[in-house]
Amino acid sequence: MAEQSGAPSKDEVSRRSFLQISGGLGIGLVVSFFVPRSALAEIEALAAAATAGVGSGGEINAYVRIAPDGSVVLSFPKSEMGQGVLTSLAMLVAEELEVDWSKVRSEHAIANEARYGKWSTGGSSSVRANYDAFRRAGAAARELLIAAAAEQWHVAPGTCRAEKGVVIHEGSGRRLAYAALAERAAKLPAPSEPSEPKLKPRESFRVIGTDVRRLDTPAKVDGSAIFGLDVRVPGMLFAQVVRPPDLGGAVASFDARAALAVEGVRAVVEIPHGVAVVGTSFWAASSGRKQLSIVWKPGPHGALDNEAIRKLCLAAVERGATARNDGDVARAIAGAGAARKIEAVYEFPFLAHATLEPMNCTASVLADRCELWAPTQSPTSATDAAAKITGLPPEKIRVNTTLLGGGFGRRSATDFVEDAVHLSKHMKLPVQVVYTREDDMKAGLYRPVGANVLRGAVDAEGWPIAWEHRIASQSILREKGWPFKDGIDFAAVEGVRNLPYAIPNLFVSWADVEIPVSTHWWRSVGSSQNGWVTECFFDELCALGHKDPVEARTRLLAKHPRHQRVLALAAEKAGWGKPLAKGRALGVALHECFGSIVAQTAEVSLEADGQPRVHRVVCVVDCGEVVHPAGVRHQMESGITMGLSAALWGEVAIEKGRITTGNFDGYPIARIDQMPRVETFVIAEGDPMGGIGEPGTPPIAAAIGNALLKLTGKPIRRLPIGRVTRSA
Repeated sequence: MAEQSGAPSKDEVSRRSFLQISGGLGIGLVVSFFVPRSALAEIEALAAAATAGVGSGGEINAYVRIAPDGSVVLSFPKSEMGQGVLTSLAMLVAEELEVDWSKVRSEHAIANEARYGKWSTGGSSSVRANYDAFRRAGAAARELLIAAAAEQWHVAPGTCRAEKGVVIHEGSGRRLAYAALAERAAKLPAPSEPSEPKLKPRESFRVIGTDVRRLDTPAKVDGSAIFGLDVRVPGMLFAQVVRPPDLGGAVASFDARAALAVEGVRAVVEIPHGVAVVGTSFWAASSGRKQLSIVWKPGPHGALDNEAIRKLCLAAVERGATARNDGDVARAIAGAGAARKIEAVYEFPFLAHATLEPMNCTASVLADRCELWAPTQSPTSATDAAAKITGLPPEKIRVNTTLLGGGFGRRSATDFVEDAVHLSKHMKLPVQVVYTREDDMKAGLYRPVGANVLRGAVDAEGWPIAWEHRIASQSILREKGWPFKDGIDFAAVEGVRNLPYAIPNLFVSWADVEIPVSTHWWRSVGSSQNGWVTECFFDELCALGHKDPVEARTRLLAKHPRHQRVLALAAEKAGWGKPLAKGRALGVALHECFGSIVAQTAEVSLEADGQPRVHRVVCVVDCGEVVHPAGVRHQMESGITMGLSAALWGEVAIEKGRITTGNFDGYPIARIDQMPRVETFVIAEGDPMGGIGEPGTPPIAAAIGNALLKLTGKPIRRLPIGRVTRSA
């Protein structure tokens, strides 16, 4: 999921915002605030679909509640999947509200489009797209509480101030807690434009920019946190869904007798995605599944495997549409100024999201309403899916968003929701569908596969003068039914079309490849593979021209001082140019996406079996203003872990028209003893604010590949790296 290039317009958000105040006995002060979706320079995912005139999009409502006991409960229409959004957004409100952080609690809002607008979480956009709006919500509540105290004391509001959940009268020292003022404040008129509440200056911040404790940590430590798999509803049944093993396959017939004989099995039901076994427990459903006999209609893609897909991509490269064309690449490469030339083919595989919590959803469908409990990134999409299946209007669908055990874009899909709704509708009871790890791995919705064909040239002094880059890959936009612009899927060329290096002759094209394997947003979308390709090919050009990779990048980034600063700090902290232990090499990579710039170095050696070993990673990120520094560091480390795992071992295997990768034995993720030491440095200066959840992922594969180029003299042009080095 992605939303690159461009921070939201603060003026636009301010101009379009409004506040509403309501209250009631025993509730306290409730502030609802309208948070418009800002227009971004380029859309890259679900969250920005409205900018393209398609998909989801629109406005978001959120609520602040001050309870009679003095606690502040903040409900946010954003999904917490480990990225800390329920903490960082709460910090924005708490800063302006002037409340003690120990009194703050945050939660998911109940998804209801009539009340909150459309809701999806992705594109590293939650904080940067809502920064001012959520601050204004806190400021509005603060001003109302001050006004309530002033009214009670018969003094001017300007003689009062708020501090740590208390309003203080400057002249007399009188004090009133927020809880005592909430009911009175709820009856006052809301601030209205243009006299909306004044925001605090940055120099007065006490919460924003500090390492406050995360609000979700205690519950995750003591086990009280509720993820989708923890949901229990009275009378609930459990279900396993068996899907066709072939791509494009279908159910021909099935014999349920043996499955129904298993203790606890209540039903065997055919639904659109396959055949479901429903039981009184997960174990009963799983045991019944093993006894189920199904005859499958074979799929039409029996000859399809990874090698056939590779050939399809390579064959499509030359027919691409032009995404960027500076200078004259063909003439530069053929001309006398091209002292040395290079050609390369870079290929990347399908990747699964491999969230640690497999897909699951609990649904309860009644005649007049439907309720869902789901770890979803898009409650709006879940609502739409349930409404379509049940025939109920969206306002009769209630989605309770649980904590998500990882998302990475995968949980914005609705396949797991659809299964649960179909089965609950059939059984007339609540049903929880749980994917096994194998179900999850084989369900499709992967990061697209693709190939890159590149040509480059350096001049007599060794400086790059030409870069030709032709890409062929699947289009996520096409699969979602979203339009191309000028024949280009923007996500497929991000990080290439906006290559920052000052190379006078630069050509980029992209060709769509239609393959019968479903794709979906994967953490950092097109940047996840394009950061690897561009940064590794850049180092190949450096080797061709006998240039130091940091020196060459610095020179060719003269018009990008932020990039230069990030690169310089990474090189300094990594000890670039200093001797390393024998058998080790240091690689560097730089990439911009989602409004943030990240440089990483990787110190790498080769094990006796030829496998790479990454010992140390230095990461520097410039993301503009920072709300929660610890959260930034955590997300960089998380992105590095995911990117490293994918770079070294990630690949979904296809044989004879079937997905054969089924579990972590064939799709490893880095274990603790395989992780390098990671050192993260944050540059938190100025605007615009960038995203954080995804930018840490793209550079690591290239940093490892560039270290291996130094170490072995051989470029890494095909992922995963572990397969390449093992076969070398």
